[in-house]
Amino acid sequence: MSHSHSSLRDLLHRLSNEIAQCLAGTPYTAPESSSVSVKAFLQPLLLPPPSDSSNTTTALRDSIKDFALACALLSSASTFKPFTSDQSTLLSWITTRLSSLAAASFLEFSQHYAAAAADEGGIFDKAAELGLSCDSLPKEKRLVVELVPEVLPLLKERIKESSIDKTDESDEFSAASARVPVGFAVLAAFQLRWFVTQVEYPLLGKFCGLLIPSLLTAIDHWSPEVKGQGMVCFTHVGKNVAAAEIGSFADVILDACCQNIASTDEIWQQVVEASVVISTLTQRSNPRSPWFERMLNEMLSHLERQPKNKERRIAWLKFADSLFNAVGLVLLAHFRRIFPLFFQWMHVDDDETLILVLKCTYVVLRLTWVRNSPYVERLVDELALVYKEAALRTAREEIRSNIYQILILLQESKGQHFTAAWEKHRSDPNLAKLDLSLSGRDSTTLPPHHQQGSMPPSNMIR
Repeated sequence: MSHSHSSLRDLLHRLSNEIAQCLAGTPYTAPESSSVSVKAFLQPLLLPPPSDSSNTTTALRDSIKDFALACALLSSASTFKPFTSDQSTLLSWITTRLSSLAAASFLEFSQHYAAAAADEGGIFDKAAELGLSCDSLPKEKRLVVELVPEVLPLLKERIKESSIDKTDESDEFSAASARVPVGFAVLAAFQLRWFVTQVEYPLLGKFCGLLIPSLLTAIDHWSPEVKGQGMVCFTHVGKNVAAAEIGSFADVILDACCQNIASTDEIWQQVVEASVVISTLTQRSNPRSPWFERMLNEMLSHLERQPKNKERRIAWLKFADSLFNAVGLVLLAHFRRIFPLFFQWMHVDDDETLILVLKCTYVVLRLTWVRNSPYVERLVDELALVYKEAALRTAREEIRSNIYQILILLQESKGQHFTAAWEKHRSDPNLAKLDLSLSGRDSTTLPPHHQQGSMPPSNMIR
């Protein structure tokens, strides 16, 4: 063993011992509902490498992987929280001190590893096999980038151990969990998320061939917690790789996303965000993509089943504008389902929903100019009512500002149609200030392309 590798072994020995001692002193009681002891799971990963002279590079490589997997899980405790109530105590026992120690230890080892690799080369080969040169990477990133292709297959198999065999009709949740407790898959999902989110553009795209099958295994798992962590990873992928790097995986990922849209509310936001990010990345050149059609229909159906579900509607409204911008004028085909939901949500009692739905309404109008739609008069009436109701809301100024912007857009796009719809509200004393502002923008003074029946300017359609 070279001198630099010997130094790495000694450093790994010290850091592993420090974390193991802190872990040993941290109180932990395994939940009665779980057959997995997280503490017992971590302890073997922190065993220091052998110190005898026969220690080989292979043994050092294995020890580094174990150390990294332990640090990944411990570090996750301070940044990643379980999505589901049944896993809420999984990592909650890990103290801030223990989590911070793991993060700092991994950073310290990464920097020393990068220095040693600069002299003698890295000891992990798979990143190089993928055509990735790590020599120019920042010191704190080299080790984790080299480790990603090493640990992905391990984590994929750990998740798969308690998955359902879809080719076997008798294989149910309980049977899958009986083979291997699902807790191990949940821990692997947290580790997977930590490793994936450590790598960003442009490096992450190099790993798509290994990464995407691992993430598909996660979101195909029956456990909502494992699914949720997998969805977060796909969101990160969608924001850090090029569409060409996803390539032929696009249809498989989108199909998996659509199948998971009607999932538990605990991971609904993660499913929606991943679905929107991946679909807009891979289908942006085709507004009429059947994937957009299927995704919108699945989401709207799920929302229609429980339109009063606050968390569900807020999660969707936060990301819907990106989907709307991607499909553009094709939204016209979905008006009969979108606007009834919007009209209902305009009168809910929470300001966050109202502001989000007003912003989404503006996006829809900007993209479509509500061509030949029967919803114009109803929309004007609803906005007038919401404007008055806003007097009793905390966020009334922001709400009224959004309404004003929508009405201006309607005035510009619908001309006389808008004037006729607004006429009934002009005498309302509660709308006098709003009417005065709109009157100053009478459509007769607007340019020709803003008149009734005109098409939106080409730069308004994206």
